[in-house]
Amino acid sequence: MSTFPASSRTRNRLLAAAASVAIAGAIGFGAVTSGTAPVLADAVRVTAPQAPGFADVVEKVSPAVVSVRVKAKVEPASDNGGGMLGGGGGFFGDGNGFDQLPDDHPLKRFFKEFRGYGDNDNGDNGQQRRFGRRDHGERIRPTAQGSGFFVSEDGYVVTNNHVVDGGAAFTIVMNDGTELDAKLVGTDPRTDLAVLKVDADHKFTYVDFANDSNVRVGDWVVAVGNPFGLGGTVTAGIVSARGRDIGAGPYDDFIQIDAAVNHGNSGGPAFNLGGEVVGVNTAIFSPSGGNVGIAFAIPASTAREVVDHLIKDGNVERGWLGVQIQPVNEDIAESLGLKGDKGALVSEAQADGPAKAAGIRAGDVITKVDDKDVASPRELARLIGNVMPGKDVSVSVWRDGKTETMTVKLGELPAEKQASAADQSQPAAPGSLDDFGLTVTKSEDGKGLVVTDVDPDGDAAERGIQPGDVILSVNSRDVNSVSEMTDAIADAAKSGRKAVLVQLSREDSSRFVALPVAQG
Repeated sequence: MSTFPASSRTRNRLLAAAASVAIAGAIGFGAVTSGTAPVLADAVRVTAPQAPGFADVVEKVSPAVVSVRVKAKVEPASDNGGGMLGGGGGFFGDGNGFDQLPDDHPLKRFFKEFRGYGDNDNGDNGQQRRFGRRDHGERIRPTAQGSGFFVSEDGYVVTNNHVVDGGAAFTIVMNDGTELDAKLVGTDPRTDLAVLKVDADHKFTYVDFANDSNVRVGDWVVAVGNPFGLGGTVTAGIVSARGRDIGAGPYDDFIQIDAAVNHGNSGGPAFNLGGEVVGVNTAIFSPSGGNVGIAFAIPASTAREVVDHLIKDGNVERGWLGVQIQPVNEDIAESLGLKGDKGALVSEAQADGPAKAAGIRAGDVITKVDDKDVASPRELARLIGNVMPGKDVSVSVWRDGKTETMTVKLGELPAEKQASAADQSQPAAPGSLDDFGLTVTKSEDGKGLVVTDVDPDGDAAERGIQPGDVILSVNSRDVNSVSEMTDAIADAAKSGRKAVLVQLSREDSSRFVALPVAQG
């Protein structure tokens, strides 16, 4: 290695640097010694208290959560038929068209996978392996994959009805990979719940339902399931809301959570930190098809009751009251002199129904069932649905400014009956109710007033009244002429009412609207 002599100036700089190091060492900054590792600062460590994790919960509940695989029957495909993929006259002209393609051709590889072409001795074996086969020759194919969980040590599994709907064979895959055949015990489409049964010699780890009346918005929840068929996956979040109605059915009362729930999580449980099931994941709101932090779970109280019925009887029987109902808003409550906008307004008591037989009629507001408050039509449907047919229930109604209570023997939902045509009579000349923006005429059968015209800027139009609607009553008084309707309105105004309750009929259904009378 060649060296170059240092100039006097360079030598002076080196001597000065050495002196500086010596001075620094003397005053405590540390000396730099050849072969010694540099002194580094300590790594950052957070010593503040940390929030508890979910590992303990997941460790306990995971063995009870399973994947549910569903297969459906399909007709055996003909090996000799034509068609796009088949033999003579098909897309490739003859049955040996694939043989003429190179082995690495993408179409040959695709159809080999799709149809089992070229596997073993014939083209059907691959399809058998892919779809499965029963001894008598019918094929079954995968149609759905979801989640579920054990609710008993002898093998009862809860999942969603939409997961098993249309299935012919069911397989439970446990978290350790064990696959077990299961049979369908029963389903309840109205609540989207189903129960499967696994028959095996050993006892299963199972979980219990929580008391969801104690579930609060903001509580932690842990969702365990099988999203996208990936197997056991855990996500966490909080309860975002309760009592959600998403239009899925008459018994909607969902718990909304923000834990990540995706396709394949259906039927899986949402746990509290005590390892109890607070809800059964069943639906997501997603414009894109993926998780956006809005998922809905069937409450534990609903699931427990339905599951018990399915295990015991294989189906769920619900009581039938026989009424058409609608919500009570502020205007309707005001028109009836009812304090608060709670209850279920009876728009029609169905003919031959239990309610009508007990004396309940259109215009009544159902406020209680067996001393349980009825907050809404949805609440009424749940309360009645939880009672077996044939049982007596006490129903309180608001009628004519006071509460009346009657006993109703619930029935079973009968077959739909066709309404008989009423006798027709000659129509009368139209009349005007300018205060509401209405023009009406007598109905052809003499019952009610037919709306012939609606002022688009009037109160009637604002509340959804349309030409063709039939006005049946005003404040529970039947009206068959314009004078009867105006008299009923005048009486309501004299009694201090700010609105009148008008019963309408449209397309064989009945509903109520409240029209203001302050300016009338």
